[in-house]
Amino acid sequence: MALLVGMLCPATGAVLITHRRLLQANLISHAVVPGLVLALAIGVDPAFGGVLSGLIGAVVAERFVSKRNGENEVIINTVLAGTLGLGVLLIPLLEIRVDLESILFGDLLAVGPADLIRILLASIALLLLLRTSYQKLVYLGLDPEGAVASGLKVSSLRLAMAFVTALVVVSSMSAVGVILVIGLLSAPALFGLYQAPSLYSAMLRSAVFGILFSFVGFLLAIAFNLSPGPLIGVLCLCSLPFAKN
Repeated sequence: MALLVGMLCPATGAVLITHRRLLQANLISHAVVPGLVLALAIGVDPAFGGVLSGLIGAVVAERFVSKRNGENEVIINTVLAGTLGLGVLLIPLLEIRVDLESILFGDLLAVGPADLIRILLASIALLLLLRTSYQKLVYLGLDPEGAVASGLKVSSLRLAMAFVTALVVVSSMSAVGVILVIGLLSAPALFGLYQAPSLYSAMLRSAVFGILFSFVGFLLAIAFNLSPGPLIGVLCLCSLPFAKN
């Protein structure tokens, strides 16, 4: 599970970075929490609730951003904090038992077959998006203004990417948690994107670095009896001095 997450998150992160949408991914990683809690309360698969909640958060932020141009970071961070706060408040309001720490920071010991199925479904969703819209993704990443002017359905493409991102975040929850997943989306992609000749190449290289981060983090967690998720997050931080511009 750790290796699969280490491969999928950085590959997705490489696309998000080229589109300058990584902050939105951070929003989605927090916005999934209310959906997870509500799904658990009504007895539905929490992954379904998390993906839906993450998408709603992304759409709400996008609507406000379109109305108040130039205040992207302010709006996204506000929605991020509000949705996470809502998720935490829903736990006592709905009177349900939820291991909030494992949701936020992961718990690899709790990984089961359902978690592996979710990560495989998220991988398939990313591959399908690349298969059907690779050239559009490249165009949008290189020249967003030109993509809009050419008539490309940018909003639909971004919604599809937000859906894939929500799937990746929710499926990675058991390994690194919805908070720490942003580290795996970001740090390995910095190495993978350096002088990459194409988006495919950047994604593959990012995945290799992500697997390395996860593998080392998991071994250190075993050696020192520490939680793998936070340790992988610390490794991402420690790698920054070695990332090239």
